[in-house]
Amino acid sequence: MKNQMTYDQALEYLNSRQMFGTKMGLERIAKLMQYLGDPQKQLKFVHIAGTNGKGSTSSFVYHIIKEAGYKVGLFTSPYIQRFNERIQVGEQEITNDEIVQILTQIRDIIEQNWSKEEGPTWFEVLTAMCFVYFKNQNCDIVVLEVGLGGDLDSTNVIDKSEVSVITTISYDHMEVLGNTLEEIAAKKAGIIKQNGTVVVYPQGDSVTEVIKDKCNKQDATMNLVNPINIVPKTYDLQGQTFSYKNIDYSIKMLGQYQVYNASVAIEAVLQLSKMEISVEHIQKGLEKATWPGRMELLSKEPLFLLDGAHNIQGATTLVSNMRILFPNRKFIFIVGFLAHKEYEKMLAQVMPMAKHFITVTPVNEKAMKAQDLAVYIESKGGKATPSSSVSGAIDLALEMAKTEEGNCICAFGSLYYIGMVRDYFGLR
Repeated sequence: MKNQMTYDQALEYLNSRQMFGTKMGLERIAKLMQYLGDPQKQLKFVHIAGTNGKGSTSSFVYHIIKEAGYKVGLFTSPYIQRFNERIQVGEQEITNDEIVQILTQIRDIIEQNWSKEEGPTWFEVLTAMCFVYFKNQNCDIVVLEVGLGGDLDSTNVIDKSEVSVITTISYDHMEVLGNTLEEIAAKKAGIIKQNGTVVVYPQGDSVTEVIKDKCNKQDATMNLVNPINIVPKTYDLQGQTFSYKNIDYSIKMLGQYQVYNASVAIEAVLQLSKMEISVEHIQKGLEKATWPGRMELLSKEPLFLLDGAHNIQGATTLVSNMRILFPNRKFIFIVGFLAHKEYEKMLAQVMPMAKHFITVTPVNEKAMKAQDLAVYIESKGGKATPSSSVSGAIDLALEMAKTEEGNCICAFGSLYYIGMVRDYFGLR
């Protein structure tokens, strides 16, 4: 082994792999895992793909299994505030020292076996690191969230899963996944394994047929969560109660869709027949589950809502839930988007509820400039003020909220700035 890197050097090395872009395919990750001793072959997985709801569903499943006393790992993306959030075991995030140790090992392997002009991508290295870490931690099972797509996503280097979960399918990353819901669903369904067990969020008929067809080809058992079995009961700023298959549950997460995500999670753990998970474990796990930046209430006075809605379905769902919780309220929106996202359609959803927009530039090379976004909003008849920083945008929104009783604030859009909002409020 060459000299061990510092933490900053390790992250710098990982980020240097971004020069290889996003390359779909399993050849590079499979080769890298072989050099690392194939730790993923010694682990069990709940593999979760989908467009929206992957993170929340992963959190529900993770907390339920942990409540049952198992040592469970969680791999999610992207992170909101800290890189270490992506990889955790039993509420403990991977430490800086462990990141350094594993990335140094991976760096040496890559330098020995690939030229400088080729080799694993940034996400492939990240995925490899998670497998090594979870094996080192002797996890009983890992909740593994797909990065992009499913069939050729680097997490799909695993040979099998205890259960494969497909959350709601919507339009996102069309340049990679396809232009129709059916094409996108086919990519996501690529995580379905031979003779596997599959749990599916209630979808439109055409999407369901695509997933069902894949299950048939793989001789996999498909468990479609039936909305008939989901009965929402109460919904307020404290959370929600509902029943699934005639058993009552409660969750802290806001957003009516979270009741459906929670039901998918319940169904997924019910399929883990080799694990001892009781109704009480499920109930307590669901109550403890949180997911930052998803209909998250940061303040009540003034009311300040945070949501990482960054595609059409996300924005539509956000608006639907805001109308239920805050009927007839007007909002000051803090917004920031990546330029290639369909921000026009997302803004059209929230315009009727908007009193004013404050625009920010997310920290990403693909970000739309705050000034350009403000100009666009003004051209559509909205009122918009660009801000040079996220903290400045929050300061301005809080000041504006004081001037008129009943004003509420909602920050939504790119996940590349959502973490800064949580930082402002001192949340970890």
